[in-house]
Amino acid sequence: MCLRLFLGGLIFFISFASSFGQGNPNYKLYRSNGKRITYKKLIKKLNSANIILLGEIHNNPIVHWLTLEISKSLNVKNNLILGSEIFERDNEVFVQQYLNKLIDYYELDSLARLWSNFETDYKPLVDYARNNSIKFVSTNIPRRYASLVYRNGFSILENLTKTEKEWISPLPIKYDPNLPGYKKMINMIPGHVNVNFPKAQAIKDATMAYFILQNYSENKLFLHVNGSYHSDRHEDSSDGILWYLKNEAPKLKYLTISTVNQENVKKLQPENFNKADFLICIVENMTKTY
Repeated sequence: MCLRLFLGGLIFFISFASSFGQGNPNYKLYRSNGKRITYKKLIKKLNSANIILLGEIHNNPIVHWLTLEISKSLNVKNNLILGSEIFERDNEVFVQQYLNKLIDYYELDSLARLWSNFETDYKPLVDYARNNSIKFVSTNIPRRYASLVYRNGFSILENLTKTEKEWISPLPIKYDPNLPGYKKMINMIPGHVNVNFPKAQAIKDATMAYFILQNYSENKLFLHVNGSYHSDRHEDSSDGILWYLKNEAPKLKYLTISTVNQENVKKLQPENFNKADFLICIVENMTKTY
């Protein structure tokens, strides 16, 4: 696994260095209106928030590297809290044991359900938290419960045990089927998606929002890492995680980041405007981690 991690990093470095040497950048940073923003100004803007949702592309090495760099830049005042959908709530005890150095990586790998690209893509961020005493929170619903919702709707969750219900957002789940992001999911595969498909997404969004707020502290800065669809705006609407956050804690300041791919990153394409407060625009032929 260590050799795989080394080779993956080497390939990324060669690709990254080569493209910059040719004057062909791998990524650019933009505001929601398509105007460029420097990394320094981005960090200054992010520092004004209470909670930041960083929407990533799961297999893109640039956004994983940037997530780590952004975390380091935001933690100058040692007030950072990290959280992510990569860990499910029923694995939280093992995550905390790893962060507190009670178990090592191999024990974490055997005890928790780690994503297949955890070692290459997420372990550096988790280890940064581990080595700097930064709170890192599991926020996602156990995937088997999201699958239950997909097959049966929200009502099936009432049959969970008391302990199981502690791993999800409190019932009943608030749900607005007219949110553009959820309506879009129904139309992704016309005729092949049932009405519970967006509900399975919503239970993930609601659970992540719930545990973000449960672990947020005043005068802290919470950076949450999730797939971009969970926090993107659709038709200028606050969808997904952000919709749930604003419903429960409207007075907090939220900022969002989305990741998009383009053939040419020197100008943000109109279809990517307003997806988030800030955009990480990455060249679409960037090497993928899986």
